[in-house]
Amino acid sequence: MAALIQIPYKRQLAAAYANEWAYRRNPDYYDFSKIGGDCTNFASQCILAGCGVMNYRSTYGWYYRSLRDRAPSWTSVTYLYRFLTTNQGPGPYGRLAELSEAEPGDIVQLRFLGNEAFGHSPVITSVGEEPTLDSVLVAAHSMDCGSRPLSTYKNLAAVRVIHLEGARRWRA
Repeated sequence: MAALIQIPYKRQLAAAYANEWAYRRNPDYYDFSKIGGDCTNFASQCILAGCGVMNYRSTYGWYYRSLRDRAPSWTSVTYLYRFLTTNQGPGPYGRLAELSEAEPGDIVQLRFLGNEAFGHSPVITSVGEEPTLDSVLVAAHSMDCGSRPLSTYKNLAAVRVIHLEGARRWRA
């Protein structure tokens, strides 16, 4: 019987991917900038760089094959949060964490004044000795940036950190 095994999340690979592609688009993925934003697509690419495992469950998984063959969690802020914080199957998993627990490779989701929902998913690329809005640096698409302090986002109403704890894959 096939079993899931734990594998480490390689946060340095996720952060390196974020830094490499912050101002460019990887041609292996569709650019969603003109149809709602590319931030969570970019965050998912970074997470994949750090774990190497997708979850191919239709609707509730986390995967990308093409523009028309992908899970909602690959490109949606809300669904990515839900997938990462509830995933019991293959692929990455994480938990809601305090900013003080943030590490490179984690995802930070932002909610702006006037919005009820979180609407942006930057990737943490660097953290100072004490993680603060000034010392946590991110890379993102949609509002393209690299090494941007969280404190520079205007009209920021709330921040939630998704701390990636690892991934699971099927035993070979």
